[in-house]
Formats: sequence, structure tokens, C-alpha cells
Amino acid sequence: MKFGPASPTEAIGGVTVHTLRKGSLVLKKGTLIGPAEVEALAREGVKEIVVVRLEAGDVSEDEAAADVAKVVAGKGIHVDRAFTGRANLFAAQAGVLMIDRAAVERINGVDEAITFATLPAFKPVVEGEMVGTVKLIPFGVEGRLRDAAVAAAGRGALSIASYVIKRVGVVSTLLPGLAPKVIDKTLRVTAERLAPAGATIIAERRVPHEQAALAAAIRELLALGAELVIVFGASAIADRRDVIPAAITGIGGAIEHFGMPVDPGNLLLIGSAAGVPVLGAPGCARSPAENGFDWVLMRLLAGIKVTRAELTAMGVGGLLMEIVTRPQPRAKPEAEGERKVAAVVLAAGRSTRMGGPNKLLAELDGKKLVRIVTEQALASKAGEVIVVTGHQAELVEQALSDLNVHFVRNPDFAGGLASSVKSGIAAVPEGVDGAVVCLGDMPMVSSDLLDRLIGAFAPDRGNLIVVPVSEGRRGNPVLWSRRFFAELMTLDGDVGARHLIAKHTEAVAEVPVDGESAFLDIDTPQALEAARRAEPA
Repeated sequence: MKFGPASPTEAIGGVTVHTLRKGSLVLKKGTLIGPAEVEALAREGVKEIVVVRLEAGDVSEDEAAADVAKVVAGKGIHVDRAFTGRANLFAAQAGVLMIDRAAVERINGVDEAITFATLPAFKPVVEGEMVGTVKLIPFGVEGRLRDAAVAAAGRGALSIASYVIKRVGVVSTLLPGLAPKVIDKTLRVTAERLAPAGATIIAERRVPHEQAALAAAIRELLALGAELVIVFGASAIADRRDVIPAAITGIGGAIEHFGMPVDPGNLLLIGSAAGVPVLGAPGCARSPAENGFDWVLMRLLAGIKVTRAELTAMGVGGLLMEIVTRPQPRAKPEAEGERKVAAVVLAAGRSTRMGGPNKLLAELDGKKLVRIVTEQALASKAGEVIVVTGHQAELVEQALSDLNVHFVRNPDFAGGLASSVKSGIAAVPEGVDGAVVCLGDMPMVSSDLLDRLIGAFAPDRGNLIVVPVSEGRRGNPVLWSRRFFAELMTLDGDVGARHLIAKHTEAVAEVPVDGESAFLDIDTPQALEAARRAEPA
């Protein structure tokens, strides 16, 4: 293959290497130069252009890409027409993507000019989904390299394993405290997982978390024709001798593997009974979020046996997410006591909606708003109170000068609420487990409400964010575990942290409140007057 500059006339039959723009002429990269292109180049005064020309024995980029793609395409794979040196491969049916990894590596090892990329092996795919692409880097390649890549590929390096299991039985075991709505949600989530495979739940049973009852339920589902049985335990499997594995072996089944190096999903159990796979689901399988259970379930639905070696190989890439609600150490540290919580009072705003006066210095029942809020924080179980000031900092601090609080000035207060949150959080001392962020213009928030939020804060039970709620509405203040301080420090502008609450919904604990105390902020003259009218005589 020849590559280099040539005059327009000499370039005939070559392909442009770069896009050329001059005057009214736009000659795109990859354009085949013919007489019309030569005339256009001459008209614009172009004396030289860089082209590539194939030589004897070379094949074009499209031809080479198509040839390799056709060879790697196995059952259930469709190859699209090659263009610009790329041949894309698509799933012609739903199923699990099967990849001959060695073949992919052999193709990519032939020469840097030929590349082959795929989706991850065993990925569930839908019809029409792109699963791989063969891309030629240059505009052409020596025929011998194309031939070497074709030979390296073998046949059918990519294929789709069709879903074959359609009838699924589900057993949920019961213990006191497990709400029926949890099981109902689990069934909905499971049905949604099965739907892409065309599988359905043919029957579900709810039985006590006991070996004999569970064994009988599994037998019943097998008799009904279940091709796969999934067991959701009310308590996580702790050992091969626990209730779920004991029930499987008790009916003549076998435990093939317990545990997997995928998180979430560690406590998954794979067994079988009467030739039918039986899955002991980890707790994370109740959630629709991707976890190790998905990796195994979809393979089984496609009739792919999951071996111990394949499970243990899942460790690389197996850390899917950090579960912030995961319980803390099993043994309580001695003299642990209550969690340490600081209160952060945001009092740096410019009060723009008040039309001039600083709302925090306005009085209600003879006290300035910021003092009312700060005194309630001091009266609560919060160990330390931090007040963030900014706009008219001296006046705000003077109003609180006799109180035992720590002042932090926010030099960027004009930038919005986020800067004050960050200033306050940055000032929380080491050793404090969480911070309740209070707004300086919410005088109806009482020390009792703050204490209820602090009381509900329980990291060991997954209660890492605590919010007051009334009739489905979430209000303020919000208590944040130190676990989220780093994310709070990424806030920007005049936006609060509501999106973080939505992001970490499983870590949220709600505290019911009556009335408007968690919602009433005084940020306009009208709101202030209304609050004054509501004062007791």
C-alpha cells in the first residue's frame, strides 16, 4: 500500500487520507479520487494531496473487515455491511453472548492494522443489539494479513445462546418481621428479570424458614414442572449446612457451589435437585440493581452450566458497587455509646427574596430567627453546633455571641447554598459520625425533632441519611452520615443535596412529623408576617 503526497492527476485511483477544505471545495477523508475530483482540486488551485493507494496483493479496508467478521459470526449473529473499514456484528436474537476469548486475542495479535472488539462475555443481549465490531485501522491491508486474521478466528468466535428455561418456581421463606410487601416486591423484581428471557414464574410458595417446610415447597414446584427454582431466604445463607442448602440436599439434591467473588452477590448458592437447577438467592437479588445473581441467572436461563471455575473467575470486575447500607461490624465495640452528631446551621445567605433586610436577623416572638434555630440545635443531642456565616457575618455572629457555638465564615456565600454546606461539613470535627444540616430560616424546627432524627441515625442498621417526612413529602433538616461527607463536598451552586438522597435511597430513614415544622422557611416578607400572626398571644 502506497501512502504519501501526490499531484491531483497522480492521485487518481487513490483515497484521500485527510479531509481537505479550500474555498468551496470540501473533499472528505476516504474519498476515491477520480476525474471530477481532479478538476475540482485544479479549480481551487490545489497542487498536492495526500492519498493512499492499494498495491497488488492488497485488499481494501471494507473487504478485509467484512471477511474477518463473516468468519467470527456464529449462531445468532448478524453481520452488517462493512463501511469505512468497519464491520459491525449484531445479535439476531435474544440470549447470552458467547465468546471464544482465545480467538479474539488471536485476531488482535495478527497485526496492529486489524482490531476486533466485543461486549463482555456472557452478557445478556436483545435482538438487534451490537455485540462486536471488526475495524481496520488503515485504508487497506496486505492480503496475507487478512488471511492470517481469518485463519486465527476459526469459526463462530461469537454466538448467541438462546434462552431455553421458561418455567420458574419461586420459594420465599418467612421469619417474624419480614413484611409481605418485601416478598411482593421481590416477586415483581424477579418477574422483570425473567421477562427478557421469555421466562415466567409458574408458581410461588411462602413457607417458614425451616428445612422441612422448604424441602416440601421445592418438591412441589418441581412436580409442577419448574425448570428452575429460586429460593429467597428470610435470612441470608451462612453455611453449607444452613436451612436452604440442607433442604436441597435433604430431597436428594446437591450443592454445587456456595459463595461468589461478586459484590453485591457474595452469598449466592448454586445447587440442583432432580436435574433442575436450584438457586439460593443472595439478599441483593431483591433489588433490581445489577448484582452477581444476574450474572448466574441469565446463564442458567440460557442452559449454560455455571462451573466453580467460572464463578471463581468472576472476581476481576466483580466489585459492582459499594453497599453503603451494609451492616457494620457484628460485635459492638465496648462502651460504644450513642453516635456522635454535630449540627450545622446555615446562616450565610443574602436573603434576596426579602427585598433588602437580612431575614436571619428578623425577629419572631422577640428573638432573631437565626438565634431561635441555633438555640434549638444547642438544646438537642447534637454534640457540637457549627454556624456558617457569610452575608453580614459580623451582625449574625453578634446575635449569637453569647452562645456556645463554633463560627465558620463562608467567603463564597454569594455562590449559593452549596458553598455553605461545604463550609459547614468541612468544619465537622474528626470522630463525629454524622451532621444534621439545619437551615437558619426554619425557626419551627424544634430540638425534639432534631433528637428524633439523631435517634433514628443508625449506620449499623443502614440508616445513614435521616429525613423528616409528612404525607410523603421530605423536609428539612437532613442528617448525613460521615460516609457521605465527600459527596456533599462536590455540591455546587444554589442546589441542595436532594439528588444525593435520591441516589442513595436504600440508605434513607424517614422520621414522620406532624404539621409544617420541617417545611416552613421564612424567606419573604409575607412569610415573616404570616409567622408573626401565628405567634401565641
